[in-house]
Amino acid sequence: MISQSAKKLQKRLRHSVGDAIWDYGMIEEGDHVMVCLSGGKDSHTLLDILMSLQAHAPVDFSIVAVNMDQKQPGFPEHVLPEYLEKLGVPFRIIEQDTYSVVKRLIPEGSQTCSLCSRMRRGALYKAAEELGATKVALGHHRDDILETFFLNLFYGGKLKAMPPKLLSDDSRHVLIRPLAYCLEKDIAAYARYRDFPIIPCNLCGSQENMKRKAMKEWLDSMGHEFPGRVESIFTSLKNISPSHLLDTDLFDFSAIGMKKEREKAEDNPFLRQKAAS
Repeated sequence: MISQSAKKLQKRLRHSVGDAIWDYGMIEEGDHVMVCLSGGKDSHTLLDILMSLQAHAPVDFSIVAVNMDQKQPGFPEHVLPEYLEKLGVPFRIIEQDTYSVVKRLIPEGSQTCSLCSRMRRGALYKAAEELGATKVALGHHRDDILETFFLNLFYGGKLKAMPPKLLSDDSRHVLIRPLAYCLEKDIAAYARYRDFPIIPCNLCGSQENMKRKAMKEWLDSMGHEFPGRVESIFTSLKNISPSHLLDTDLFDFSAIGMKKEREKAEDNPFLRQKAAS
């Protein structure tokens, strides 16, 4: 039986997910939502909360869970099918040996995430087409979004994060991140309360020196030293002022003052002569 504190936590997560879905129009009437279930705490929580919301949502939508068996050595392939059958949710297990491909192509000690994620994404998109999914739900949370923002800022020279809703590059799939407003610490606590069958990733999850891990630690330390600062940074991602940045594609800086100067030139012979020259 779920404890009172777990109920409060579930309620907080439900509200956060519900707000994100509403704010970004993630789920619509008749949607068939494919939940990408990796076996980690985030995707387990995503599936659990979406199933909870499904019974009370103002729109009717269906759910199918999809897990990708990447053929990692020792992967307990029976765990998720048994769990999903017990839940009574439709599911599909994709079997694709991306593990061997990554190990063959990426030198030992190098980051595997980029290649692994590309192959995984391709397989999941194919499954979405076969299942007729109208939305593909991913388990990224608020911490993931902030970490990505700073990774792009510090290492990529871009003001870019993870959007809560995204159209795939080929415009054939809509990706949604219903956990966008949820804190990782809340998700971790909820996963413990619910005792989800967690399956760790031994391919990229063991790479302790990745930049993302360092960024996570930096944000955690900032949150402890300056309470409320991380929340303020996240809020800033929703309050953008293009005219106060430097991207000429987002704001037409060249138009500022030009009309006024032209009007002055019409009235002032000196300015008119200067403009003509």
